[in-house]
Amino acid sequence: MFDNFSNKISGIFDKISRRRFISEDDLKEALREIRIALLEADVSLLVAKDFIAKIKEVAVGQEIFKSVSPGQMVIKIVNDELVKLLGSEKSEINLNIAPPAIILVAGLQASGKTTSCAKLTNLLKKQGKRVLLASLDVYRPAAAKQLQILADQLEVDCAEFNSDESPLNLALSAKKRAQDYNYDVLILDSAGRNIIDQDMMQEIIEVEKKINPIETLLVVDAMIGQDGVNVANKFKESLNLTGIILTRLDGDARGGAALTMKAITNCPIKFIGVGEKIDDFEEFNPDRIASRIVGMGDVVTLVEKAKEFLDEEKAEKTAKKLQKGQFDLEDLLSQIRNMKKMGGIAKITKMLPGIGKIQKQIEEKGGLDGEIKLQEALILSMTRQERRKPEILNSSRKRRIAAGSGATIQQVNSLLKKYKQMQKMVRKVSGKNSEEIEGMMSQFSGSKAPNFNNIVNLNK
Repeated sequence: MFDNFSNKISGIFDKISRRRFISEDDLKEALREIRIALLEADVSLLVAKDFIAKIKEVAVGQEIFKSVSPGQMVIKIVNDELVKLLGSEKSEINLNIAPPAIILVAGLQASGKTTSCAKLTNLLKKQGKRVLLASLDVYRPAAAKQLQILADQLEVDCAEFNSDESPLNLALSAKKRAQDYNYDVLILDSAGRNIIDQDMMQEIIEVEKKINPIETLLVVDAMIGQDGVNVANKFKESLNLTGIILTRLDGDARGGAALTMKAITNCPIKFIGVGEKIDDFEEFNPDRIASRIVGMGDVVTLVEKAKEFLDEEKAEKTAKKLQKGQFDLEDLLSQIRNMKKMGGIAKITKMLPGIGKIQKQIEEKGGLDGEIKLQEALILSMTRQERRKPEILNSSRKRRIAAGSGATIQQVNSLLKKYKQMQKMVRKVSGKNSEEIEGMMSQFSGSKAPNFNNIVNLNK
């Protein structure tokens, strides 16, 4: 969602970085362009003006005009102020209470609330927490059914639901079950409501008062832009909100809600939804998001994803093969699948420093994920023997592989050419120590910070 804003900010930085010295007029022009970029990203005028004023104050105070590297100094100042705007520090979910820790989730209708409950459950389950889900939505029975289906997929328990009961009684019943059966966390999925419906608002106020949750999280759809901030303020008037979950951050929203939510509501963003899959859910980390916006990437999150999704035992086996100078198409297929687990190469590359400058060129060439999918289809159309010994691929075998994958013989040949380039690289490093091998492997698997240049070169 920050792509357009990030690209404009990166363009402004490029202009500054080319100059050996920056005059006061240069700084004013850069700040004017940043202000326009903020307004185009749907940031409120008041917040945008305050943000620019703070940058100017810090920049002048640090005598940026005489700096050895004025361009880098401006980037650092903007990055630091963005971190403050987004919330300064990561606001972690609070479970510091005798179990069960109760989390009440609220939001407007169709904001992605029920799915967010499931995504949060998935994240807590990975942390070793035993979670109970409970629906309080007596107005839309399909919501309770949806929550039950998601609970089954996650292999967690869901409290019994009776549409004849009041939301408060459902919440009290779920709380008793969570206490009786020693659950670590109870997540209450309240009904999606319209702010002007005072009766429904009164219901959730009563639930919060009687249940006394340790966290009351508001789910806000980022697609509604600056109105999301207004929604948060309205809910905050009635509930003791402790945090925000922003959904659909992978969409075409301009980012204003994320950039101004903390500044206007003084309520931290705790989680963000970045896709439709159950794993497309992240803790909101202001400094990492700021780094992505200014084009510095987010390698830390990338490494965390790699640790979560990649099989260390398999990676070690592959590293040992590489030490012997061995690398076949089954190894390449394994690396392709690793990238897919991490969300695809498009998501991976967005976390790499400097990617914004060449992202448009990549998209104009059709992107990298399409090429990776083609490579996977081609390899899957081969027999195991062909994957292990690509040198046996003659004309008739190539025709069969092309037909089986819906590709052309030229595309088969292109894959084999790239494979040979990778094989040469492997032979060059064969015999090196395991640390050097792991570094090379990271260029394909993501187990460390991937080398984007190598990925691009292999897919040209």
